[in-house]
Amino acid sequence: MHLGGAELLFNGVKKHHVDLPSQSEPWDVKQLLVWIQRNLLRERPELFVQGDSVRPGILVLINDADWELMGELDYQLQDQDNVVFISTLHGG
Repeated sequence: MHLGGAELLFNGVKKHHVDLPSQSEPWDVKQLLVWIQRNLLRERPELFVQGDSVRPGILVLINDADWELMGELDYQLQDQDNVVFISTLHGG
């Protein structure tokens, strides 16, 4: 998992290699976001999530493809998937 521009919310760590716990059903992006909030997100969650999704202004790529093409929250994660969150919001 890579956090382009959002690393300040994650103790300054830009890239995370994550092994998700095994479960009976495959992980989807919605479950991944919950896991990220509980395990990685360190401050100001409102800048990363809104409801059960990422907030507007966070671009999500799954294996270099826009998550909108992959099914967004319902995309079932595969072993070795690369999920990137890029903040397009900035001060000015």
